[in-house]
Amino acid sequence: MSDAVKQDRGMLRVKAEECKGCGLCVEACPPKVIGLSERLNHYGYRTATYAGSGCTGCGICFMACPEPGAITVMQRVNHPTGASECTSN
Repeated sequence: MSDAVKQDRGMLRVKAEECKGCGLCVEACPPKVIGLSERLNHYGYRTATYAGSGCTGCGICFMACPEPGAITVMQRVNHPTGASECTSN
């Protein structure tokens, strides 16, 4: 199966108001789908941003983040009916 056809195994949400822009999640992300935004949050930090696809749902970014609640990782769960949903960390 090629990378273009692979379905994401996870999804990432970053709360910009909690992120301090340290970049630890960017360095820790195995598929390299996290970067730092050009925009600043209300504290003046360039916050982490998810590329929108490619997340494996591994949770390493969540573990590397020093700010509680800044990152939420959701893992995709496939049901026998063919439907899918995400569950969070």
